[in-house]
Amino acid sequence: MSSELKKLAKRNKALKHLEEISSKEEHVLIIHYSCESFYDRPEGQTPRVTSIAVRNYASGQTSSFSIHKVAELKGVAFGDIDAEYDRLEKEMLKEFYQFMSQHKTYDWVHWNMRDINYGFPALEHRFKVLKGKPEELDESRKFDLARALVAIFGNKYIGHPRLVKLMEKNHITARDLLDGPGEAEAFETKEFVKLHQSTLRKVDVLANILGRLIDGSIKTNASWRDRHGVHPKIVLEFIAKHWVFALVTGLVGVSSAVYGFFF
Repeated sequence: MSSELKKLAKRNKALKHLEEISSKEEHVLIIHYSCESFYDRPEGQTPRVTSIAVRNYASGQTSSFSIHKVAELKGVAFGDIDAEYDRLEKEMLKEFYQFMSQHKTYDWVHWNMRDINYGFPALEHRFKVLKGKPEELDESRKFDLARALVAIFGNKYIGHPRLVKLMEKNHITARDLLDGPGEAEAFETKEFVKLHQSTLRKVDVLANILGRLIDGSIKTNASWRDRHGVHPKIVLEFIAKHWVFALVTGLVGVSSAVYGFFF
């Protein structure tokens, strides 16, 4: 079992970052992207990216980068996208990283974009495969909303899949939104516009959840104790790790009681 004090430290760190974000909303971006399935890939290639959406939290202005938009600008017919995919994807990622280079001092809020399967590392690697040079975003600028919710409310704050269950709990509509298998199927059937609409919808949903987390109105299954970071084990662990402090405190308490009795 992980230390309750460590959990408390993670909770406080997440709350501190959240407070920083809420104090500069105009410099907060929310990102999500869609790609082909990252499962059932025996040769280990990173999934090809279909669309990326980045929403300014304060203004709601959304910048989007997608295969079908690049194809339209390059004069590539819809039926030829598959044959030209690498070229179009490289151009799309190039536009995205140009945008990132202009917003590297912003905080980037995301949902589980952490690894080479799905995340910032996957986007970077994919652009490198296509012979591009990605911008590097400092880790301190990334805020994983999914992990923050766990840190603040505990592992049992909502059921799985967490994003879908959280939407249901807070009555957030799922219009145009595809789940993971749905996105994979849409990629296989070359429904790029549908994928793009889903990506746009997801950044809206993440902005909605972030807003509710900031103003304290978000609904979860977390208990009162989990919502407020209160746990009896924290006191016990503190005493165990800081026994000298506890001993001194105890002696002071005893001395005060004795003094009060006699005087």
